[in-house]
Amino acid sequence: MVFVTGPLYSGKKAFVKEWLQWDEEAMRENAVWDVQDLAADCDDLITLAETLSKKQVVIATEIGGGIVPADAKDRASREAAGRLACLLTKKADTVIRVFCGIPTVLKGEERL
Repeated sequence: MVFVTGPLYSGKKAFVKEWLQWDEEAMRENAVWDVQDLAADCDDLITLAETLSKKQVVIATEIGGGIVPADAKDRASREAAGRLACLLTKKADTVIRVFCGIPTVLKGEERL
């Protein structure tokens, strides 16, 4: 599994589509994105990570930077998203961070 992460609107999905030469149908079949949203209400992040890692590509938006939310529920959601990202990173063969449309390989190699 390839885990792709980076800030909001950094070009993660566009990078995956170009890199793997996938159209929207291929993306729907082989990838899952915005997984940070799934973490918010999840009671079992380990099982969620296991399920998500069955896809060829998993994409998550980094949400841990910036101002810490005042609301406890928002803080818990941010914490869960970060923990899910850590679990996915451990499971991934390759981890790529996309920033301003530029991919940087953090783990493994940029190939499938």
